[in-house]
Amino acid sequence: MSSGDAKPAFSDLQVCALVESVFGLKVSKVQPLPSYDDQNFHVHLSRTEDITEGPNEYVLKISNTESSKNPDLVEVQSHVIVYLREAGFPTASMCRTKGGNITSLVSIDSGSEIKSYLVRLMTYLPGRCIAEISISPQLLYNIGRLAAQLDKALEKFHHPKLSSLHRENFIWNLKNVPLLEKYLYAVDHNRNREIIEQTIQLFKNEVMTKLNLFRECINHGDLNDHNILVEPSNSASGDTGYRVSGILDFDDMSYGYYVFEVAITIMYMMIESKTPIQVGGHVLAGFESIIPLTAAERSALFLLVCSRFCQSLVMAAHSCQLQPENKEYLMITAKTGWKHLQQMFDVGQKAVEEIWFETAKSYGSGIEPCD
Repeated sequence: MSSGDAKPAFSDLQVCALVESVFGLKVSKVQPLPSYDDQNFHVHLSRTEDITEGPNEYVLKISNTESSKNPDLVEVQSHVIVYLREAGFPTASMCRTKGGNITSLVSIDSGSEIKSYLVRLMTYLPGRCIAEISISPQLLYNIGRLAAQLDKALEKFHHPKLSSLHRENFIWNLKNVPLLEKYLYAVDHNRNREIIEQTIQLFKNEVMTKLNLFRECINHGDLNDHNILVEPSNSASGDTGYRVSGILDFDDMSYGYYVFEVAITIMYMMIESKTPIQVGGHVLAGFESIIPLTAAERSALFLLVCSRFCQSLVMAAHSCQLQPENKEYLMITAKTGWKHLQQMFDVGQKAVEEIWFETAKSYGSGIEPCD
């Protein structure tokens, strides 16, 4: 993000007026939701004589000023949400504007200038984010499988503005790890900084030179522990487990590679785990039940997981300097992330890979890595 004031700052009253003027719906209650650099609200509708059926709860998403300058990208992301829901994935339903569109550009006079924001309204999905529960190996497997199913489904997605997902300098695309160098000022000179610098150099030497060996696809790019919702589900044996009830936040979508998706998912599933190193094998097994990785992709997995830790930790430190009032949300990953990243380096690539690959093999899917 280029400036600290790109994040919207709508009041509850402005949100109520916006929902009525753009979407033609009356609001009874508004609750702010946490967000990295956009503004999200949980919106409860008023029941009227005209509207007695349909969803009563929605999420209003107000994109930051930088994202709002790229309406083609936001439109594609929104159509992906619609496409995936029609394909059976638990994504939200998009609410159309009074003009029949799924996005709308609204302008607000901030006093010193007119600022424009893209807004969308989508149904509120049920469930708890997985950061709030104890994640079983079976759920980790299912989440890995879901990540692969998403990427597989998006192979058939078409849109005239699909090229907008080629986001060359997007800081959250794993391919752009070297861009972190300009944000290193936000990290103190200590072992954490040394690990970040070492990871960036290894990425340049061992990943950038092998990108042509990875298979390209469209990535969700942010299947983190707050973007996956679950609900209790009884298994055939009578045990209570969890099933995925919602997939949130498609704002980091871009063209990437299959191995990026599984690496990002592993990293975020490690965040809340008491045994983080063990996580990767379960997620990998689920992913490879749909998309087996090649030998080149598997060999890059450890470094890609470390690289995603670096992206999250460095950008959180940078963003905290821009948005100190949002520090609690921005630093969610940092609470355990630095410790997990250090542990990855202490244990070492060979030992971590052995744990991951042996765990994945133990699922007995009969699927071997591709050549």
